[in-house]
Amino acid sequence: MANFIIIGLCILAGILFRKSKSLPKDAHKGINAWIIYIALPAVSFKYLPHITWTEDLFFPVLAPICVWLFGWLFITLYSRIRNINKSTAGGLKLTSSLSNTSFVGFPLIVAYFSEKELAIAIICDQVTFMLLSTIGVIVAIRSSQNQKLSAKLVLKKVLTFPPLIGCVLALTLPHFIDLSPLDPLFEKLAGTVGPLALFSIGLQLKFGGWFSELKHISFALLYKLILAPLIVLVTAFVLGMGGMITKITIFEMAMPTLVTAGVVADQYNLNPKLSNLVVGIGILLCFITTGLWWLVLTYSGLV
Repeated sequence: MANFIIIGLCILAGILFRKSKSLPKDAHKGINAWIIYIALPAVSFKYLPHITWTEDLFFPVLAPICVWLFGWLFITLYSRIRNINKSTAGGLKLTSSLSNTSFVGFPLIVAYFSEKELAIAIICDQVTFMLLSTIGVIVAIRSSQNQKLSAKLVLKKVLTFPPLIGCVLALTLPHFIDLSPLDPLFEKLAGTVGPLALFSIGLQLKFGGWFSELKHISFALLYKLILAPLIVLVTAFVLGMGGMITKITIFEMAMPTLVTAGVVADQYNLNPKLSNLVVGIGILLCFITTGLWWLVLTYSGLV
């Protein structure tokens, strides 16, 4: 119960601070910098060195890729049927196909399951960030009206993305250096992800003009909150998979849009108004849909 209160309190605090103009207009950028450069790499160092790698862990690696591929196909067909412009289609691809596996996902996993399950969630999270840093950036550049695709730019984005760097280091350094004395430090830093990320989301949530974009928003969130986790659930049944790893993976795929995907859409001018609405409304709706997905996972026979 305390975790749900923290989630609501942090988001509400962000909304109130924005409305009261108590903080500078771009205050969320400083908070996001801490999360991306310090907190998320600390999460990697806290959990990844202690994971016992098994064949089952391929599922949380493949699930975000599966969601991305189906999402890309889903929005491509939708954009052709609705005859929407390239920039809007690009924004919808980013906001429909990448899950908020950390900012919202981590707190909700702790709330519905337990903190130890974050070790599984971090795998989904790192793959999601890799997708955003590579193919997500490619989609953004190609969809932009004034940006040219550059292999050098894409490579730079990937190699300088702090969570990805933290992930690689967390997987390699423990083989050469004993980092266990630093575990308390990593734990404290990683603990800042949830509250600060939710507060940052609250600072950015804006819902003005949503009705005019309702069709696009509905279609994007239908896939992100319902169809994407359903596809992963069906895949798990087809492959005969079960257990906590499978449950957490499906639950992570039921998360709303990755906030950073909205930031990238804004950076490349991919209908930023629509992209931000998908992010904001998706976060609010996910508190209902993730509860329903928890019930499905609890009584679906995935032991």
